[in-house]
Amino acid sequence: MAPKKDTKPKADKVALAAIEPAREAVVAIAEPGTVGEHVGSVMIGERLAMQYFACLSPGYVGWHWAVSVARAPRQKFATVCETNLLPTDAAVLAPDWLPYVDRIAPGDIGAGDERPYVEDDAYLEAGFEATGEEDVDQVGFFELGLGRRRVLSAEGRDAAAQRWYDGDAGPNAAVAQQASAHCSTCGFFVPMPGVLRQVFGVCAGEWSPSDGRVVSLDHGCGAHSETEAPATAPEVLDAPVLDELALDFS
Repeated sequence: MAPKKDTKPKADKVALAAIEPAREAVVAIAEPGTVGEHVGSVMIGERLAMQYFACLSPGYVGWHWAVSVARAPRQKFATVCETNLLPTDAAVLAPDWLPYVDRIAPGDIGAGDERPYVEDDAYLEAGFEATGEEDVDQVGFFELGLGRRRVLSAEGRDAAAQRWYDGDAGPNAAVAQQASAHCSTCGFFVPMPGVLRQVFGVCAGEWSPSDGRVVSLDHGCGAHSETEAPATAPEVLDAPVLDELALDFS
């Protein structure tokens, strides 16, 4: 048996010409002034057509009013079936829905907010559990974080390191570009434990804009412990002069 060919609905002159009844149906439900000119008609079924009108509402740029009209067999006029507001290719649409956990961006978590639990977070891996052997558990306490269900994975550590290095804590920050010395030679630099100590530490300089924050070894600022800024000579002021000739009319 030969496959059936796709056939378009036969044009129906009555349904395609039913522009005014369709317009009246749209005007009856739309906000005043939001129904524009007729922009086209198309057959969507047997004796069933869709009439399109421009939507002038500022909130629906690129949308069309769509009204379906149908003609019964041997009927000489078409009737309105339903009205819709449909987007075109140029329509302003809302972005695709994303779960809450995927919509949260860095900096969004404030006081009282909580990030949803992520079961398969690539930045985390299972933490250490006590084995009962003293030597093994001592290492677990110090290195792996005993008591934590999950700890930072290698991928999570690398992502954090790259984020810190590319941000305000790295060598490309404006304050670091103008610094005369790096954090690696600063007495206020506290190296981090573990593998991150090869690149990062924590600033303990009270006068530094990075005080209490992670900084890279090649970061820097003007509060370096060994910076020698030239001393400014005190400004010499002349002795005050009393004007005894002035008259006070107050």
